[in-house]
Amino acid sequence: MTDQTDFAAVEAELATRGFTRMVFELDRIGMLLDLLGSPQRAYPSIHLTGTNGKTSTARMIDSLLRAFGLRTGRYTSPHLETVRERISLDGEPVDEQRFVAAYREVAPLARLVDERSAEPLTYFDLTTALAFATFADAPVDVAVVEVGLGGAEDSTNVLQAGVTVLTPIGLDHTEWLGDTIADIALHKAGIIHKGATVISAGQEEEAARPVLERCAEVGATIAREGAEFGVLRRAVAVGGQVLTLQGLGGQYEELFVPLHGAHQAQNAAVALAAVEAFLGAGERRQLDVETVREGFAAVSSPGRLERVRTAPTVLLDGAHNPQGMAATVTALQEEFAFSKLVAVLGVLADKDAFSLLELLEPVVDQLVVTRNSSPRAMPTQELATLAAEVLGPDRVVVAEQMPDAIEAAVALAEQDVPGELAGIGVLVTGSVVTVADARRLLKR
Repeated sequence: MTDQTDFAAVEAELATRGFTRMVFELDRIGMLLDLLGSPQRAYPSIHLTGTNGKTSTARMIDSLLRAFGLRTGRYTSPHLETVRERISLDGEPVDEQRFVAAYREVAPLARLVDERSAEPLTYFDLTTALAFATFADAPVDVAVVEVGLGGAEDSTNVLQAGVTVLTPIGLDHTEWLGDTIADIALHKAGIIHKGATVISAGQEEEAARPVLERCAEVGATIAREGAEFGVLRRAVAVGGQVLTLQGLGGQYEELFVPLHGAHQAQNAAVALAAVEAFLGAGERRQLDVETVREGFAAVSSPGRLERVRTAPTVLLDGAHNPQGMAATVTALQEEFAFSKLVAVLGVLADKDAFSLLELLEPVVDQLVVTRNSSPRAMPTQELATLAAEVLGPDRVVVAEQMPDAIEAAVALAEQDVPGELAGIGVLVTGSVVTVADARRLLKR
């Protein structure tokens, strides 16, 4: 068989484990990694959790580390187009041949663990093991690893990383993590282990308290945005923004980051501090500024206010909770200034769709509601009813399928616009799955 055929067979076998099945327990992944020879111990790691910004921050950390000459492995989720995106080496998704080879090494041992356990390994358990085995085999100098959900009982929490990163913590995944920010922060703080250096974005007091208590409990050192590091200045630039950051080791000026929004500036400050902590920079040692500039300039973050078309401008953004949507809306108002904007919205049934709609209402002229490909997607008519309540029925259009939704949104954006289409935009948002569905259509 060809590599492509082999990979398709592996993807299909992985999918039988249930892409959305959630089981939080570390014994099974621990047993599998023991059978593999504990590959996660073959390299140091930077471990990230939080509610929003994890993937963008992980990609920034990865790019900075590569600029300093390190070979990196990066593990993030979910993916947009292929599961291979979850496991990157030196900034690029692993190829099909390497993915298949890793799976053939891991799969027989996974079946052995399944036979010994009350619950079989999940899809996420398997991809985590594949990532750690791939990084050990490469080998990498450092792994940048994003939690899947929560922290304490997430499959990635076998790392006990020396540097732990917390992006902003808010309400999300309440059905698994708890109904309060404090409960969620407690779960996420579980990735902080003895002696770790913790880099934390600015947190609400309710979230900060459990994090500080966990640091005290395990003897971890914490550096906080707004105290030890942060964003000093930011200016909108063509294709992104220019930042001055206060790092752990001093000020870093004229940093171009090709991503939009104050939230991405915050992510950049967190990423820089994490890399400083990993490389040993601090009060008496600053990283080389030119290398930091090089690392930030090379960053990309697909599906985060990603421009995929022009005339009209089509942006893809995976905001799926109120905190993330608020950041997206602020960036749209500050950096794009559309004269007309139509949004395509598809959300998962367990998300706070009403709050997402309330945040979008002031910035969109019309809204096309649709359903994404996830089995957990909110039915279109249910979302349309909520949308009509928030925006009024005259501003809401229903399209059951994503191709029809995009076509309708573009037509609405261009309607009654004479001449040039500058200043006209379409935003596809509401879920990473929604963005992935649209991206497959628009990036061909």
